[in-house]
Amino acid sequence: MAYLVICFFCGLSAGFIGWWKRSSFILWFLIGAVIPILGTAAALLWRNEADEPRRECEECGANLPLYQQVCSHCGRDLEFPDQVLRAHG
Repeated sequence: MAYLVICFFCGLSAGFIGWWKRSSFILWFLIGAVIPILGTAAALLWRNEADEPRRECEECGANLPLYQQVCSHCGRDLEFPDQVLRAHG
């Protein structure tokens, strides 16, 4: 029973760290719960999503991460941009 409590709280801490870094709470919760101490450490060391370079979709004007090939708002296939927007955050 104590192991399940430790897994839950490690998952919770990893989830909140992931959410704070603008990543998925549920994904980091699961990682932290399955791998209790290492999952929380991985969440701390993972990149911050807000620091990613961004670009603008030519069709709908959505602000997207540079690595995204297809616009998640309008579905347009994107070319590599001439101009990169600064990361916001």
